[in-house]
Amino acid sequence: MATSQPARAARAAASGAPARRFSATPYLFVLPHLLFFAAFLGYPFFYGIYISLFDFDFLRPEYRPFVGFQNYANLLWNRSSIQFGDFWQSVANTARFLLYSVPPLVIGALLLAVLLNGRYRGRNLFRGLYFAPYALSVTVAAVLWRWLFEQGGLIDSYMQRLGLQSVSWLGTQPWAWLAITICTVWWTIGFNTVIFLAALQDIPDTLYEAASIDGANSFQQFASITIPMLRPVLIFVVTITLIASANLFGQSFIMTGTQSRVIGTESIVQKIYDEGIAQNRMGSAAAMSILVAAALLVLTTINFRVFGRNEQE
Repeated sequence: MATSQPARAARAAASGAPARRFSATPYLFVLPHLLFFAAFLGYPFFYGIYISLFDFDFLRPEYRPFVGFQNYANLLWNRSSIQFGDFWQSVANTARFLLYSVPPLVIGALLLAVLLNGRYRGRNLFRGLYFAPYALSVTVAAVLWRWLFEQGGLIDSYMQRLGLQSVSWLGTQPWAWLAITICTVWWTIGFNTVIFLAALQDIPDTLYEAASIDGANSFQQFASITIPMLRPVLIFVVTITLIASANLFGQSFIMTGTQSRVIGTESIVQKIYDEGIAQNRMGSAAAMSILVAAALLVLTTINFRVFGRNEQE
């Protein structure tokens, strides 16, 4: 029979075992982060949900009628609304950028990490060179590559010297997406590379030595040892890369400017900015933000389920 709670307490007291006491110390350590999270993440998120239920106008606080889920309806199934077409076009543009940027930012970063993990002279210098662009702001990176790709820029000048036809890199497709993707990969691949490099250094060398004794070549060791050992890190890198690429704003906004909608490089975050700030429709912009957050949550869940299931198997 199960021993009752008072009997267990009496037995613990009789045996001299110290009773558990409530300690506020762990909660005090967590409290600063909790306050920061609540003030800068929690409150804006729930306030955004609140705004999305109104025809919200910051310039006219006396006129903010409650519209319920009308803003969501205008985005999801009301094809006659002025937001429907532009919203889904920006979603398609962002999805296209995800396809262009995520594979090189993950696969390229992994291959770079493998190369930088070797033992050779000057490897620390190369590690610093690959990570250095990530220390720049998005404005600096985008302006730099805009100067390179713009009409009459450095790349265009070299093409003309080689006798090649001039290309409007930032004014036509698919060259505009190519320029934005190159800028993004150059700017952020160092961060993923450092994460992979740290994970590679945690893999025991004895695993590779045992595989080499068994006759496994470099590719077989990479496929059978490196990839399985890096699976948790791959989940993390793919997740943060998806989220970062889905939040594309600075590169397209600076490199293609006001022509981004015409060219087809207007991202969903750009559309939210235009809807809320330029068009002063904060309710509709908040609804867009909530839908994007929900879509990213679904993508993250799928990513964890797929890679996590393979890891357990």
